[in-house]
Amino acid sequence: MHDSLPLLRPSLARLALGGSCYWCLEAVYQSLRGVESVHQGWVAADGEHSDFHEAVVVDYDPSRLPLDVLIEIHLYTHRATADHQRRDRYRSAVYVLTESQAASARDTLAQLQDDFDAPLLTRVLPLVDFRASKEDYQDYFYSDPSRPFCERWITPKLKLLLERFSDVADGERLARAGVTAEGGQGQG
Repeated sequence: MHDSLPLLRPSLARLALGGSCYWCLEAVYQSLRGVESVHQGWVAADGEHSDFHEAVVVDYDPSRLPLDVLIEIHLYTHRATADHQRRDRYRSAVYVLTESQAASARDTLAQLQDDFDAPLLTRVLPLVDFRASKEDYQDYFYSDPSRPFCERWITPKLKLLLERFSDVADGERLARAGVTAEGGQGQG
């Protein structure tokens, strides 16, 4: 797995997140201050979770963007409590590289459970393998935010990000893409 991802600078941390399409996930994490890079594609864990699911691998600066905040954003920007028919492709998970990350992720999920009316389906799993999506799919939202898919599915998530997580959202980058908290996708 590590051969398909760039080396991580010592000041950064890495984890993967899955739960919705990688276009949506990529746009959310590209829109955060403290995220160095987002690698879009397919991830696998181990055992019964060794099949590949859409996800992103996020390289981030934990001094600027703590793990618990990343996980909270993840829970609010996908349907973390819905056992919908597409879970075979969109597993709700936090994929970790270390046992320390796993323990922190489990603690965060337990603490945030009270914020939701239904049980969180999000699992903490080891990140075992990663396959990048096609180059044509990379940077999907920011390469053309006016695509119908972006306007229908991604922009509402980014609007929620601005409203709920304005302290870590990159408001300038989002505004350049036409996304504002007041009206979602801006005109022109």
